[in-house]
Amino acid sequence: QVQLVESGGGLGQAGGSLRLSCAASGRTFSSYAMGWFRQAPGKEREFIAAISRNGNSPYYADSVKGRFTISRDNAKNTVSLQMNSLKPEDTAVYYCAGRVGYGIRTLEYEYDYWGQGTQVTVSS
Repeated sequence: QVQLVESGGGLGQAGGSLRLSCAASGRTFSSYAMGWFRQAPGKEREFIAAISRNGNSPYYADSVKGRFTISRDNAKNTVSLQMNSLKPEDTAVYYCAGRVGYGIRTLEYEYDYWGQGTQVTVSS
């Protein structure tokens, strides 16, 4: 069992940057592959980035590739999402998610644990 708590959301400007963090409880964080999803108003939740258990092979949705960077620190039980070159369409609630097992996954049902979400609003 792991609990996930996101932080770092808020108001950003187009072209600017924000950094989200997700803190995980428990002593087995390195056993979980991690991902970030987001849900904009009136839209379904979508995958944006994932990282494997050892931090290798990050994977991104096309919508954020080249702008967002996912990273993790297994010693600190955290996963982060650095968001650069923000756009108004990045406005959404951002969720961190964890799954037991190897490899990168992009579908919601493949993740076992979810944070409560943090709001990111990007002004033009």
